[in-house]
Amino acid sequence: MPRTTAHRTAALAASVTSSLLLGVWAAAPAQAHGAPTDPVSRVFACSPDGGSPSGSAACRAAVAANGAPFTAWDNLRVANVNGRDRQTIPDGELCSGGLPAYRGLDLARSDWPSTRLAPGGTLTMRYVSTIPHTGTFRLYLTKPGYDPTKPLTWDDLPERPFAEVTDPALTDGAYRIRAKLPADRTGRQVLYTVWQNSSTPDTYYSCSDVVFPAAKSAEPAGAGSASATADGERERTSASPSASPTPVKKSTAQASPSATASGPAGTDAEAGAAPDSTPVAATGGSGSGPSAPMLAGGAAAVLVLTGGAAVAVRLRRR
Repeated sequence: MPRTTAHRTAALAASVTSSLLLGVWAAAPAQAHGAPTDPVSRVFACSPDGGSPSGSAACRAAVAANGAPFTAWDNLRVANVNGRDRQTIPDGELCSGGLPAYRGLDLARSDWPSTRLAPGGTLTMRYVSTIPHTGTFRLYLTKPGYDPTKPLTWDDLPERPFAEVTDPALTDGAYRIRAKLPADRTGRQVLYTVWQNSSTPDTYYSCSDVVFPAAKSAEPAGAGSASATADGERERTSASPSASPTPVKKSTAQASPSATASGPAGTDAEAGAAPDSTPVAATGGSGSGPSAPMLAGGAAAVLVLTGGAAVAVRLRRR
């Protein structure tokens, strides 16, 4: 009997302990973990799992400012925000979510590990989640003119996200979020991701540094400079008759840049210039001087008259 009683007592104690542990686990916040790995977020890039980016100058400075490595890169979360992101997360602390354990991520620098994106292209975000949960992802992109050397504030972000996705599928340990990027961004920007859980009280925040190329109109330096030069020559030609008489040779030379600019096929169409046979209007509107084709025609007439006069003089001398 004593042995049976001992077994029953041990079983009861184990049952009570299990119940208590289960109650404590249920009362604790669910550990919904995750962060973007592509475009790479600061917290992942600078973590021990971030690979070569973790050794960058920005990451070394972030770890030093943090006072500890970003080992828990998937745990940057704030409880009970309930969509009040702007009221809860202070300006200048958006990348850390206002959490002291991640304060190094708020450093205002222009050399964070970054991902190149195409303006107006399709973004495919890979958001790794070590524990799946339901919720909504909101994606923001800093406004045109954003200065990465200043602390990130809510004013740097539009009021509305450019993409919002609820409960995407979890595949191979990651959510894949596809969205069309704004077409008016250039240079270095921040992709700010907010993941508000619906199955837990937690909201996750992350900053991914991205770089967009310069505007397309500025990329083709050869074509752009040729068009600009041609337009400039046309403007100067239009203004010159009102200033002073133009020699015949000067007028002939001024008509040539237009033909040179239209040499490559499509150059005039891309630059928005008129065909060479069409007079080019001056920026100021009516009342401007004659266009280059008109001036060239007048020069040709003068040349013919001058040549005829010279022949007549020679005949008289004979």
